[in-house]
Amino acid sequence: VQLQASGGGLVQAGDSLRLSCAASGGSFSSYRMGWFRQTPGKEREFIASIIWNGGSTYYADSVKGRFTISRDNAKNTVLLQMNNLKPDDTAIYYCAARIDYEYKYWGRGTQVTVSS
Repeated sequence: VQLQASGGGLVQAGDSLRLSCAASGGSFSSYRMGWFRQTPGKEREFIASIIWNGGSTYYADSVKGRFTISRDNAKNTVLLQMNNLKPDDTAIYYCAARIDYEYKYWGRGTQVTVSS
């Protein structure tokens, strides 16, 4: 499974961004997909996940109400809509595919920078 995240950029506080993760190989529609982020010197942080059919989603408290995860299995894509961005959201964002209760496949991250 190969994953490629895109859509990052430099925005101001209060702005929105939409990240996209394109998957190839494997059985995308059967995987739970997740978004994570990491800043230098800190551990990778869980942001959101979505089950195989999009029926359930999960969010970290830090982004709940501002971020929305969704997926399009026909396009092998998972999205992360990020609204009301804050400087603390600045990080490299990664998408990942969970198989057998473990996030086994990771994409190259995309940088999100939020200025105050």
